[in-house]
Amino acid sequence: MSAAVRTIRWGILATGGIAAEFTEALRSLPDTEVIAVGSRSTASAKAFAERHEIPRAYGSWAELAADDDVDIVYVATPHSAHREAAGLCLAAGRAVLCEKAFTLNSREAHELVELARERGLFLMEAMWTYCHPLIRRMRELVREGVIGEVRSVSAAFGSAWDLPPEHRLRDPAQGGGALLDLGVYPVSFAQLLLGEPDTVRAWAHRTPEGVDANTGIVLGWNSGAVATLSCSMTADTDAPATVAGTLGRIEFADGFFYPDRFVVHRRGEEPRTVLLADVTDDPERGTMRHEAIEVMRCLRAGETESPLVPLAGTLAVMRTLDTVREHIGVRYPGVD
Repeated sequence: MSAAVRTIRWGILATGGIAAEFTEALRSLPDTEVIAVGSRSTASAKAFAERHEIPRAYGSWAELAADDDVDIVYVATPHSAHREAAGLCLAAGRAVLCEKAFTLNSREAHELVELARERGLFLMEAMWTYCHPLIRRMRELVREGVIGEVRSVSAAFGSAWDLPPEHRLRDPAQGGGALLDLGVYPVSFAQLLLGEPDTVRAWAHRTPEGVDANTGIVLGWNSGAVATLSCSMTADTDAPATVAGTLGRIEFADGFFYPDRFVVHRRGEEPRTVLLADVTDDPERGTMRHEAIEVMRCLRAGETESPLVPLAGTLAVMRTLDTVREHIGVRYPGVD
């Protein structure tokens, strides 16, 4: 069988909701097999395997990482365990797709990138937004100068949750707070368009446990561009975003990180709506399929990182998130 069509065999590390969603996305793709799942609990791994018709269930991460039939492991744990889980897989010789936020801080992210590069292994953050056909088309239009030079980006992502004190999102030791779960999206969106900022400012209202519940971020670039971003566990937003340039703007009314449309407003012209159907024949609005397709393209081509989700960009976002936490006074015990 030629490398261009070889079947990619996946292992799933963790058994939560996002692991289930990604597994189902893989099942809809050709030349793809999910052959193993690993959990810290044998019972959880077996239940997940039965539910998703996966032939192998391991009661430890190490057993999954040691399976030589697995081409790549999808790490779907909470981000507080990403460094341990992804590092274990890379050390065992497995390629890794690791959920976002990539790690708890930039030091951990750098360690994973260095390990992957030392081993010559593929590694990618599961920033599905970057692989979405509409986001890719939006970026093309920006590069083509349709709205001129980008001078302002705004984006928000918030959900009003009533969380008990013991929930992981209120636990600093588990990387709790709005920033890593939700804020990573608007920050990544802004940096996709403008790169790493030269100036970072932020403010947050914190929970009694010390994690951020409602956070505002302002990023600045020496070019004169700015980004105003927010993330919240107390405000239910529609996840809008706007990219404004010298000749016009591009607007996402809601769900900017998994859009089904955007509107181009160019000075002197009628607004133009670009639909998902205009840029792809894949009807899926969500982007898990698209990121999986990109990962498998890279593996078949022998690439160790994706040009759509480059490791340098992941590291840059983690540095920004670190600086935001410095401003808002959030610390993660054991890593900071």
